[in-house]
Amino acid sequence: MSQTAKALIFKFFMTLIVAVLAFGIIGGNDFGWVLVVAILGTVIDYLAGDLLILPKVGSLIGAIINGGLAAVIAVMVAAVAPAFTTTTSSVLTFAVLVAVGEYFFHQYLLRVEEVEP
Repeated sequence: MSQTAKALIFKFFMTLIVAVLAFGIIGGNDFGWVLVVAILGTVIDYLAGDLLILPKVGSLIGAIINGGLAAVIAVMVAAVAPAFTTTTSSVLTFAVLVAVGEYFFHQYLLRVEEVEP
C-alpha cells in the first residue's frame, strides 16, 4: 500500500471520528449521514485543501481553511438532505476539530516525501 493511500485512510478515520463527535453525538444524526459527511470531507479536503491550498499557504493557514471547508461541506449536506441536521455548535465543533487534526496531518504530509503534496 502506498504512503498516499495510508495517509488518506488515516485522514478519513480522523474526519470520521470528528464527524461522529460533532454530528452523531452533539447533532444526533444517523451514522449513515455522518459517514457521508466524513467521506465528502475527506475527499474534498484532500483534493482542494491538501493538494491545492497547502502548498500555497502553508500548514497553519491551510488547516484553518480545511476546517472552514469541512464546515461548509456539512452545511451543504444539511441543505440538500433534510434527514441530516446541523446546529451552530455541531458545525463549529466539526470545523475546529478538523482544523486541529489537519494541522498535524499537514505536518506529516510535509515531512514524508512519498506522500502528495
